[in-house]
Amino acid sequence: MGSALIIRGRLAERVRKEAERLGSSVDEYLVELLSQGLDPRERAGEYLEAARELIDQAQEELAKGNVRQAAEKLWGAAALAVKAYAYHREGRRLASHGELWEYKRLLEERLGEWVSDAWNAATAMHVCFYEGWCSGRDVKTARERVEKLVRGVASLLRG
Repeated sequence: MGSALIIRGRLAERVRKEAERLGSSVDEYLVELLSQGLDPRERAGEYLEAARELIDQAQEELAKGNVRQAAEKLWGAAALAVKAYAYHREGRRLASHGELWEYKRLLEERLGEWVSDAWNAATAMHVCFYEGWCSGRDVKTARERVEKLVRGVASLLRG
């Protein structure tokens, strides 16, 4: 994996609060912030690459026993994949959970019903992050489904 950047103190708290206010993870928020000047197709590519990195980070967190962090990384990967599709398809920025669900349905039409299973697994991981009820096995299963979703979106972006 690439470089790591550590943000501490007041700036870290500000980033966390702004991401929370927008209903996104810190990773999603930073990708959004840093890709603002890109054209929609380039932005879609950045989102997809960030989704792949989050899947890798989820695996690392799971290996360390950090189930909740792994779960949230998977949610972020799925959300970024759906956002990538929206940018690629229409140059549209998705800003709410409702819009994510709308584009998830469009992905189902393009890729198949399995997208719903992957999305539901990712949504369960988002809940797990806040409530902490899932197991490592749950995260592993969700990872496989989210990874398939990211690969599916990648195939649409290439096509």
